[in-house]
Amino acid sequence: MIKLIFFILALTFIGCHTKENADLIVLNAKIYTVDSAFSLAEAMAIKDGKILALGKAESILDSYVAKEKFDANGKFIYPGFIDAHAHFVGYGKSLFEVQLYDSKSWNEVIGRVTRFAKNNPNEKWIIGRGWDQNKFEGKQFPTNELLNQLFPDVPVMVTRVDGHAAIANAKALALAEIKPNQQLTGGSIETKNGKLTGLLIDNAVDLVQSKIPSAALKDYDKWLMAAQENCFEQGLTTITDCGLMYNDVEKIDSLQQQNKLLMKLYVMLSDDQRNYEKYLSKPPYKTNKLFVKGIKVYSDGALGSRGACLLQHYSDKPNWFGFLLSNKAHFDSLASILVNTPYQMCTHAIGDSANRTILTIYNKYLKGKNDKRWRIEHAQVINENDFDLFGYASVIPSVQPTHATSDMYWAEERLGKKRLQNAYAYKQLLKQNGWLPLGTDFPVEDISPFKTFLAAVIRKDAVGFPTNGFQKENALTREEALRGMTIWAAKANFLENETGSLVVGKKADFILLNNDLMQVPETEILNTKVIATWSDGKKVYNKK
Repeated sequence: MIKLIFFILALTFIGCHTKENADLIVLNAKIYTVDSAFSLAEAMAIKDGKILALGKAESILDSYVAKEKFDANGKFIYPGFIDAHAHFVGYGKSLFEVQLYDSKSWNEVIGRVTRFAKNNPNEKWIIGRGWDQNKFEGKQFPTNELLNQLFPDVPVMVTRVDGHAAIANAKALALAEIKPNQQLTGGSIETKNGKLTGLLIDNAVDLVQSKIPSAALKDYDKWLMAAQENCFEQGLTTITDCGLMYNDVEKIDSLQQQNKLLMKLYVMLSDDQRNYEKYLSKPPYKTNKLFVKGIKVYSDGALGSRGACLLQHYSDKPNWFGFLLSNKAHFDSLASILVNTPYQMCTHAIGDSANRTILTIYNKYLKGKNDKRWRIEHAQVINENDFDLFGYASVIPSVQPTHATSDMYWAEERLGKKRLQNAYAYKQLLKQNGWLPLGTDFPVEDISPFKTFLAAVIRKDAVGFPTNGFQKENALTREEALRGMTIWAAKANFLENETGSLVVGKKADFILLNNDLMQVPETEILNTKVIATWSDGKKVYNKK
């Protein structure tokens, strides 16, 4: 009898063993962990914003108890997307300016500017962005004549989609004290028949930009809350913001400390002496949501505005090679300083000449394999003899797949067939280090990670062009693309031990999708929707 009692007590103890408390248990999901083995799970437990365990549902339920349970109903969970190159502050700001994206003509641009001015009569400056002369009949740059007539007393500046060219009206040019035939390094001011046309390229844009009044904290609040809402809706949980000033960072930090801004941000500081004085003598600044460690440098402009610096002249503009935005000595000097700091040098380079210049300087100071993770942002056009310069010095090419599918309509006109073969060459770039971070460059491109995925894997744009894909030899696999949008993007920001994959101990940043990106037919990729987004284990977006 005594033995029987002990046996029953033992069974009771085994059946009622203490379970560990969790905040949230997710069940009945197909979870892509994106760990080193690319393994799958069906349930996970989360506590204090981090992942406690993943595995089978029975195992999780047997070991953990939580007040909140979420049934995924067989849907698909992925790590939160990370955009490895974007402009979060600029995107938020652009939401409250004139939207010129997809304008089919200059007259359409003028119409949108006019409507905006009518609806916002108290604006002291009229600012817009998004036009692209390659979408206009004749593909010629516009002039400011109509803007001068319509807005003689209000400064207006409308920026090209890539941010490397703008049209400013006479009032704005006068405020910037720009004169006909004025010369400057790394930019151009177009003059025709002795008169300013309003066209500004690269560094010339900054002359007008510097005259626009500074924003207040309430403006940042408005911009960044709107940007955050859109990003969470797209499944983005971390954004790399490329090129901010110290005062931008202060505003971001303030909003994050108030728990208003929940978006995680990796910040690259702009190449500016004021930023260096503020940061370089100190370790990189880091909180739970903000990491300031990158230095964003511009070597050249953009291909669309013919500011990209090429080794041979533009195929559609003889004797024109583009230009560097600073002299080579500047880039060399900066590299010599940064190599002795923990800060990451991240240089915008589009043309093959710009890429060669920066890669040569990087190799000079990095001296072989290393873990500094210096980056080339865009790495669009590479000379066939220069690809190895990435691998020799562990330089990270940071690319944006939708640039390829946007530029493919006119890139051959700029480069010719031979050079185009080594442009947007993501597979070749991936081979250099075995990993490749992916981004969008929004607002230059659409914010959608699904368009990134489509462009990377299928090499088509949103309308399914071209039928057989653009230079398919450089397409990534689905797994490579997903890694590029998650763990490799995290690694490019030195955050791979915190986020980018769903493994025990990492932040619980994850999304629920209606489609399985690893399996869905290519025609359904853009029909994939984010049902919900979690950041640090808390739901920050739920599809209505």
